[in-house]
Parts: sequence; C-alpha cells; structure tokens
Amino acid sequence: MFPSRKMAERELEIAGQLNQGPWIKHSINVGLAAQIIAEKFSNLNPDKAYVLGLLHDIGRRYGVSARRHSFDGYKFMMEKGWDEAARICLTHSFPVPDIDKEIGGNDMSEEEGEFVRKYLNDIAYDDYDKLLIVCDSIADAQGFCMLEKRFVNTTRRYGTFPFTVERWNATFEMKEYIEKQINCSIYDILPNVKETTFIDAPLWKPPVKETKSNLHN
Repeated sequence: MFPSRKMAERELEIAGQLNQGPWIKHSINVGLAAQIIAEKFSNLNPDKAYVLGLLHDIGRRYGVSARRHSFDGYKFMMEKGWDEAARICLTHSFPVPDIDKEIGGNDMSEEEGEFVRKYLNDIAYDDYDKLLIVCDSIADAQGFCMLEKRFVNTTRRYGTFPFTVERWNATFEMKEYIEKQINCSIYDILPNVKETTFIDAPLWKPPVKETKSNLHN
C-alpha cells in the first residue's frame, strides 16, 4: 500500500520541519520526475510513482544520517502500513542490491544491517524500484539534471570506492531499460535538464583577440 498524494505531501512537510535541508526539494523533484516518466509507461501509476519519489528519503526526518536513513524510512513507512513506500525507502539506495556496496557510512546496527541484507537478497527489482533509483540520480534540489552531474557531486561528497563504477553502470542500465519502455530519452521529457545540469558552470567568455591597437598599448 501507499498513501495519497496529499498524505505523502503532508508527511514530507512534517519531515522538513523536523530536519531542514536541501533533501526536501530533492525529494519533491524525485517525485515529479517519477510521475513524468511513469506517464509514458503502460503499466505504471503516475500518482504512485510521485508518492514513492516524494517519500523515498523520508527516513531523514529523524536527522542527519548516512546509510541508516534508508532503514529509518522503511521502518517509519511500515509503521504507517505503507509497505510499497517502505520498499522504495530501502531499494533506492542500492542500484547494486548489496548492502556492502552502499556509499554512505554504515551507521546501522548489526541486526539492522542483516535485515537489509536479507531483504535485498529476497527481492527482484521491479519497474518502480528501477524508476526511483534512476529518478534519485537525476534530481537534485535545483531540478532535473544528467546522471553524470549527480554522480560527480555524490562522489565529491563521499569519495570513490571499489564498487563506484559498478553502481554507476547499474544505474545507467536501469536508465536504458526505462528508455526502451517509453521509446524516448528521459531527458526529452523532463524540463530544463540542460539548464540544471550546467547551473553551476561559470560563464564562458571568449578570449580577447589581439589587435594592432592592443599591441601598441
């Protein structure tokens, strides 16, 4: 089960009051991206995709955390009876479904970690899992951007690992799978990807050409 749009938006609003930060706008953009892409699918519910995106990081309501936010979100959503949202809280962090291949620091207990390990081992990713993993990687607080920008930004924050490229490749494969289902590039249907991708780029200025007057000054 999953909540209505209104209920999900209210939960995110409460979470933002408990733990302010850019993760709120990121979550909204993940939800919007998921909805826009799901509208092109024949077998996905755009409202459900939006809600799942909105709540994927809801575990951050409890404060600053690393790997633990996925487990906290899962537990909170299960307490609400929203098992489909709970699932996304876990799977969105693992493009490679292996708890040992997550870039965040391990701030979960051994028991919690074993639960996540077993959970990931016991499921096969469906189209919602794949969609939300991709949307998590193309939406930041400013809007929608290319995968490469988000990959660089997260790598600058967390550093590189032996499995970094494996995670990138898994996400690219999911993106390619989605694009086959919708028969177009996701960048063609998400607004302002180019602008958001290059929003931090410095303004390019042409070099000053030397002229005879410049040479005599």
